[in-house]
Amino acid sequence: MDSEKLKRRQSFRVIISEFFMVMAVIITVIILAFLVSGYWLNSDLKVERQGMIQVSSIPTGADLDIDGESSWLQRTNTSKILASGEHTVIISKEGYDTWTKTVNISEGLLYRLHYPRLFLQDRAVEKTLDTKSVAFATVSPDRDKLLLIGDTSEWQVVNLKDDTLEPKKLNVSEYLPSVSLAEGATIGLFSGKILTADWDRDGHHVLFKIDNAGTTEWVLIDVENAKNSLNLSKEFGANFSTVKILDNSASNLLAIQNGNLHKIDIPGKLLSAVLIDNVNDFDHYEDEIIFSAADDAKSYILGLFKIGDSKIVELATSSEPFKVAISKFYDEMYLATLQGNQVKLYKKVDFAPVADFSLSFAPKIIEVGHNGEFITMYTDTQIATLDMETTGIREWKAEGSTFGWLDNDMIYSVAGGELIVYDFDGFNRRVIAKNVSDHFPVAISDNKWLYYFSDGNLLREKLIR
Repeated sequence: MDSEKLKRRQSFRVIISEFFMVMAVIITVIILAFLVSGYWLNSDLKVERQGMIQVSSIPTGADLDIDGESSWLQRTNTSKILASGEHTVIISKEGYDTWTKTVNISEGLLYRLHYPRLFLQDRAVEKTLDTKSVAFATVSPDRDKLLLIGDTSEWQVVNLKDDTLEPKKLNVSEYLPSVSLAEGATIGLFSGKILTADWDRDGHHVLFKIDNAGTTEWVLIDVENAKNSLNLSKEFGANFSTVKILDNSASNLLAIQNGNLHKIDIPGKLLSAVLIDNVNDFDHYEDEIIFSAADDAKSYILGLFKIGDSKIVELATSSEPFKVAISKFYDEMYLATLQGNQVKLYKKVDFAPVADFSLSFAPKIIEVGHNGEFITMYTDTQIATLDMETTGIREWKAEGSTFGWLDNDMIYSVAGGELIVYDFDGFNRRVIAKNVSDHFPVAISDNKWLYYFSDGNLLREKLIR
């Protein structure tokens, strides 16, 4: 065979080989694109579009059962491809209780179950502090600090991450509106009534709304150093109806005085000029404010305002006021409004409607939950939870007279001395402790310890082996 024929034959082989390699790459890319989009072969070898579920739990590594199927390889803190539609998820672990939920998987989408918590059974109870003199208590958002308040101006701060739980004294007599000092006494008597207590995200400050013989005053207490505390009402000589913390460290606040919204600079002790007038409700995310304000006697506007910008964006008008909330979820901003029993959800970027719901009751309060993953609306213990993961809403009722947040995703209530816990949407109701005081907070700290009050004592139980 001459050399020219040999070269042509080799070139042909190279071309054919490269052709098949290119086609293999193209087919692989197409298959991967379909897999990423959720397409899969079912047991009948038919192509169907599927979704994915991502399951985490506390404690980690629990047994995962989906639709009755489980294996020693199937554990929490993992992801699994599922056909679209309803699936029953059961999470269990030896020595712990069981968690279950029916979820709806959508085609081509990821469903996250990151909040399931299992409670250790047969837990030992430890008495930590005598709290018979405590009249009020509040827990920081990170559940690291507990502030104990009695009938004197010497309060106590307990670091829940410190195993000694040794209280630190905090003398706040100089900043409280209702403290009397008897002759020869070293500690003032606190006779005011605490109406609300809101912490900053850093867990260093608590904003108190206090009733002093019928007069309302606002006090910002620095729990790290009481000398940096400030009585806002006294400092600015203002009768604020609403005050909210603007940033993580409570360096800036937002306050309504005579219907007008102002910004308060705490380090500079400055009250800004009016930002928005005739405001009846507002919420904020960082420096963006959504608000409801009276336009005239018969009209209300829903608007957006960014601090530092003089422009107000009017979104909607109505004959009745709005209750409002602003939330960030999956890097996208959302606005929620509540009017009577009507709930509406919008995308902030273009105010495009996402969903609207009619509730069986008219909530008094609307607030955004942890990381914007849900929005809670409630009146007393009647609750409606808007789950941003599914854009669905569920009404339910907590037992007892009040409810609170056990951690970022769980709600608790106390009824008949029983401590009852629920997921944020009311599912997975469980009784986890008895003989619990119903007018003090309950908290889980460091994902390891359950703290609650009982018969004048602060008790704790270890939740994880």
